[in-house]
Amino acid sequence: MAFRLPAIMKTTAARLSALYLLLFALCAVLLVFYMTSLSARMLMVQTQETINEEVQGLARGYQRGGIPVLVRVVEQRSRQPGANLYLLADPNGQILSGNVQSIQPGVLQREGWTELPFSYERYGEAAGRRQSTEAETPTEVGHNAIAVVLRLPNQMILMVGRDLGEPERFRDVIQRSLMLALAMMGFGALLIWYFVGRRALKHIDSVSEASRRIMAGDLSGRLPVTGAGDEFDRLSENLNAMLARIAHLNDGLKQVSDNIAHDLKTPLTRLRNRAEAALSGKKTGADYREALEGTIAESDQLIRTFNAILMISRLEAGYSAESTDKVDLAAVVHDVVELYEPVAEELGVGFEASVAGPVVVNGNRELIAQALSNIIDNAIKYSAGSVEKPHVGVTLQREGDEVRLQVSDNGLGIPDEGDRARATERFVRLEKSRSQPGSGLGLSLAKAVMKFHNGRLDLLPGNPGLSVLMGFPGSKDA
Repeated sequence: MAFRLPAIMKTTAARLSALYLLLFALCAVLLVFYMTSLSARMLMVQTQETINEEVQGLARGYQRGGIPVLVRVVEQRSRQPGANLYLLADPNGQILSGNVQSIQPGVLQREGWTELPFSYERYGEAAGRRQSTEAETPTEVGHNAIAVVLRLPNQMILMVGRDLGEPERFRDVIQRSLMLALAMMGFGALLIWYFVGRRALKHIDSVSEASRRIMAGDLSGRLPVTGAGDEFDRLSENLNAMLARIAHLNDGLKQVSDNIAHDLKTPLTRLRNRAEAALSGKKTGADYREALEGTIAESDQLIRTFNAILMISRLEAGYSAESTDKVDLAAVVHDVVELYEPVAEELGVGFEASVAGPVVVNGNRELIAQALSNIIDNAIKYSAGSVEKPHVGVTLQREGDEVRLQVSDNGLGIPDEGDRARATERFVRLEKSRSQPGSGLGLSLAKAVMKFHNGRLDLLPGNPGLSVLMGFPGSKDA
């Protein structure tokens, strides 16, 4: 079914595109008819208004001088270039005056506006043609026009009309223009549908193919990016970033699993050996007690390791039940330094702290103290015995908008920059002999704590030794 997915998508897209084109064509045809009929109606209304104005002018002439003035006005206006249609006939329909030579039968028998356009011929247009008869159809005689027919008080007939040739030509021009414009739009729509739609379908096919490879287990695969910067590229870039994040998390999970299996194997082996040694041979109560105490110590170390792993996971995921409040870092540093002074003195390590007054940040006191304890413990542990006069210093100061808590030692340090970056990963212990106690989670926990506080943890070369910087965003209430 997965191999048929692109074909199904193409079929669906093609059907939708064809439906859209059909709707476009239907709307275009309706638009042509609507605009044409609207134009015809507007021209008809304009023509009727013009005829009404002519009738009103003739009516004023008739009122001034009767039939003689009316005949004179009709003759005068009918001879003007582009004149309307004027006709003055006797009660029997015999044409007496005007510019109409012949007219469709039956037009003069009805008063008011003609219901339909009628045919007529002007004077001078009948040469070379046979005269119209009642047997001829309207389309066989001259031009088409509309008119208003009036009966005068003496039963004479007055007709004023207007030729429809110009409005019909104007309507034809509008109709042809609309059809040409819509034909060009339709052709452009077909081109856009073919090229843009085809490109979109090809892009969807490539995304589908890449998705199948990724779902098959190739997490290194990525969705294609054409470089056009369109919506498809932005979607692919976001999905690629998500895939990169998932791959990174999977690699971290695999690494953590390997490190757990490797680092926890040794304490579990010691636990088993102690239990086996306690059961073998004749042992006294003191021997059993010593074995149980060692077992408890190893179990406590395992529990601390697992607690650290859980804490790091919660902090890195952004979820923690720990609350935050205003914390005075100076007080935290004082308490932790006081706790580790006896340890440093016992190992022969010089230990001092430089704290500049109260420094308030927004954070969790217990987490900050735990992270600082891990860093100071590492500094004391790895500087003791490595140089002639080991020394560890703790400084706290504010620089701009950042509060910098720094722990420095003069031990061997971590000269390689790559090793300094790896030192904050879980279960990473740069000491090859692993003679020092620990699980390789101290700096990882400190880094997770700083991430929880929106701060940073940097490992810097001390020349000699190592300097660990904890950078906190400053508090406005400080």
